[in-house]
Amino acid sequence: MRILFVCLGNICRSPTAEAVARARGLDCDSAGTGDWHVGKPPYGPMQEAARAKGYDMTALRARQLTAGDFGAFDLLLVMDDQNARDAERLRPAGNATPLGKLTDYGAGDHVPDPYYTRDFDGALSLIEGCVDGLVRAAP
Repeated sequence: MRILFVCLGNICRSPTAEAVARARGLDCDSAGTGDWHVGKPPYGPMQEAARAKGYDMTALRARQLTAGDFGAFDLLLVMDDQNARDAERLRPAGNATPLGKLTDYGAGDHVPDPYYTRDFDGALSLIEGCVDGLVRAAP
């Protein structure tokens, strides 16, 4: 199963989910609904929080979600309701790829954006718990 994690800019939450999921052996990628950070590495403070827990995000680069991603992945997991609405606007007609929230597999209603909250450790812990739930739920 190929999973795509989606957030707003693809510099904090979704690349962190990608790094955690890869460490758990999942086949995944990440993208953002916006284009502001395309080609840039994950946000420095997010990388530092991840590195402190053993996740290496240095090779990751931000990219924007495309309509083609709906056909390339088996599941899209967004970080919040706005990401879901923005992603759905790109869904090709007739595509049935499941789209859910990462928190469907763990605690909370959404993953708060640490770019704004500054709680990088909290976001990482929430993401780890949700990815662990995803691993348990995977077929």
